[in-house]
Amino acid sequence: MGLGRLDGVLSLLPEPQLFLYTWVRKEAVLSSQIEGTQSSLSQLLLFELDEAPGVPIDDVTEVSRYVAALEHGLRRVREGFPLSVRLLREIHAVLLESGRGSDKQPGELRRSQNWIGGTRPGNAAFVPPPPETVPDLMSDLERYLHDDPVQTPTLLKAALAHAQFETIHPFLDGNGRVGRLLITLLLCAEGILREPLLYLSLYFKEHRSTYYALLRQLRDEGDWERWLLFFVEAVAATTEQAVATARALLELFASDRSRIQGELGRAAGSALQVHHELRRRPLGSIRQVHESTGLAVPTVTRAFENLGTLDMVREVTGRQWGRVFAYQRYLDLLEEGTTAPPG
Repeated sequence: MGLGRLDGVLSLLPEPQLFLYTWVRKEAVLSSQIEGTQSSLSQLLLFELDEAPGVPIDDVTEVSRYVAALEHGLRRVREGFPLSVRLLREIHAVLLESGRGSDKQPGELRRSQNWIGGTRPGNAAFVPPPPETVPDLMSDLERYLHDDPVQTPTLLKAALAHAQFETIHPFLDGNGRVGRLLITLLLCAEGILREPLLYLSLYFKEHRSTYYALLRQLRDEGDWERWLLFFVEAVAATTEQAVATARALLELFASDRSRIQGELGRAAGSALQVHHELRRRPLGSIRQVHESTGLAVPTVTRAFENLGTLDMVREVTGRQWGRVFAYQRYLDLLEEGTTAPPG
């Protein structure tokens, strides 16, 4: 399936956390775009820098909550907490802690009927099970996650658990995002991935109509085979894309480092430190880089100017104060598939 290749990418990266930081945020943007947000990866990174002029604040807050929910779930799994209804409720509470959906009973299984599409259950595209059945259905799903009654291969389990979670639709809001998080958390909890590298949101976004049609066929006709084939294709395509992106980033970092060393002379030292910081976070303000590197503000300012002469960074605010610089080719690689609103 290529999952071993995906996990092996980490051994190629000299500092895996540099890649993971931005990869997690790319997933947050994509998963939220499926639900209709318009926030881009650049806007999320600006928001996290407290430098977000013109950013749709509700959208970017929603995306930032997704990052927090994923990090909470991973932390709990790594602490040994079981993947369970309780953990999914915790993740949901973090996801809807603020912004849109914060009035939709964060962390609570729904106690009223919901539906997808239409204005009421009678004309809806899909009506999930009645609320009184949700606790028992989620308990059944939890047992399945723990290989009760029979052990299930992890990838197959992830496909079936995601489909079942989406069918139950246990919360009033945020089901799609929690359902996609469930896939990654399961793969990490069962040791298939050491780090959260596999995200299917880009594939689901690009094949959105097929994704929903196959879930509908699964529910109406019990067509599990076509759903499983689609899921396997999604994993394979996503793995290849992640491996290709990681390799492209490695080549970019090495090439730019060589150019800095070869073309900036005595100014290369500070420029390399700033370049290293931009590898960790491809948008940076002078203040933030000063605080993270310990370099003096004038030194950081000159380093950004020198990197600009090499066309490695560009200033994105247009301001004379509080300037923010983007490592543009790095962002371009990461933003593939995230810049256009979902179709």
